[in-house]
Amino acid sequence: MTSMTHDGAEITGGVDTHGPTHHAAVIDPLGRHLADREFPATVRGYRDLLDWMRSHGTPTAVGVEGTGAYGAELARVLTAAGVTVVDVDRPDRKTRRTKGKSDPIDAYAAATAVLSGRATGIPKSRDGVVEAVRVLRVARRSAIKARTQAMNQIRNLVVTAPAMLREQVAGLDRTALIRTLARLRPGDDVSRPLAATKASLRRLARRHQAMDTEIAELDAEIGPLVEQAAPALLKLFGVGPETAGQLLASAGDNPERMRSEGAFAHLAGVAPIPASSGRTHRHRLNRGGDRAANNALHTIVLVRMRYDERTRAYVERRTKEGLSKKDIMRCLKRFVAREVYRALTSTPAERITQINLAPAA
Repeated sequence: MTSMTHDGAEITGGVDTHGPTHHAAVIDPLGRHLADREFPATVRGYRDLLDWMRSHGTPTAVGVEGTGAYGAELARVLTAAGVTVVDVDRPDRKTRRTKGKSDPIDAYAAATAVLSGRATGIPKSRDGVVEAVRVLRVARRSAIKARTQAMNQIRNLVVTAPAMLREQVAGLDRTALIRTLARLRPGDDVSRPLAATKASLRRLARRHQAMDTEIAELDAEIGPLVEQAAPALLKLFGVGPETAGQLLASAGDNPERMRSEGAFAHLAGVAPIPASSGRTHRHRLNRGGDRAANNALHTIVLVRMRYDERTRAYVERRTKEGLSKKDIMRCLKRFVAREVYRALTSTPAERITQINLAPAA
């Protein structure tokens, strides 16, 4: 720990977060280093960290690395204490090559980024219904992956299974296949390939059934929470509980942290990127942002392109104007992001559903 006294009343803090410990630092309004110290990542440690910062002055803001990971609980504690928390990205490789890498260096860098105005991100509050939706969706996504993996393994085993077993399940749809395989009786002697294959298929089929049950239970828990958090979002055409849950998780419990619909478009990776050169003037797809939110918007656009008359007419018109399908979908995703942002920020539903598609161009 290093320390230097200073008479200034206002300070700016920075925290380099890790699993077991957090390293904090404070600087004065001129950016001079005052002190740094390491604290355990525990409830008592968070309180001691805040008390230690206040012993050097009044924290105007604290930059925290990893507010979505190791720094999530610290950000909640600081916010609850009335301290402004700023989400700080870790230093890039060029900065680390020139200035070095250590916990105190990173902590001071976080504080300096806040003081200079380079870091301005408001972290997700992670203290409401949306956070509950997010953590439940983690389990749901895992269950879906496990079910898909089990199904793929079942199909691969059926291909190489002995003919007697393969013919028994030939032509069955997925539901009938799983039900049939779950009732197989391999016997006690699994040294024979047929018996071993039956045993393996039965276990995989029962795992598939277990994942079906788990996903249904999670859907029953997530659905009401999504309805509670954003009823206006579910009223949008093509938006279901799954896509709405992902968009809510990406926006967080405090969507007001996004200053405008343009900020949300950047978050979701649908803000158009200029790709002009010479006499060619065009935009391209944005490959940045939250890819899960981008995928949710993509799903909504696909549903609308197939079932929404308004969207189908728009696609037809833009196709005649010479736009490619990718460019049309880029425009539509940007438009859907506009609707979603207004729904997330509690814009009245009648205004959300009556937006013209013309601005999507």
